[in-house]
Amino acid sequence: MDCIQCENCKQNTPTYFCIAKNQIIINENYANNAEKCRSGWKKGDSNYETHRRKIKKEVEA
Repeated sequence: MDCIQCENCKQNTPTYFCIAKNQIIINENYANNAEKCRSGWKKGDSNYETHRRKIKKEVEA
């Protein structure tokens, strides 16, 4: 079948549904643009508590 210009193939997604072919297609041209993550001290970090205490002592001094 001919393309019906749904533009699904032009979106940057790893897979998309092609209406003309009636199937899910794996996008071989997918470019993974990893989103930037916050790179600060978080409570889940293993050294968070020691870092927090160290900063607290520096502020008090």
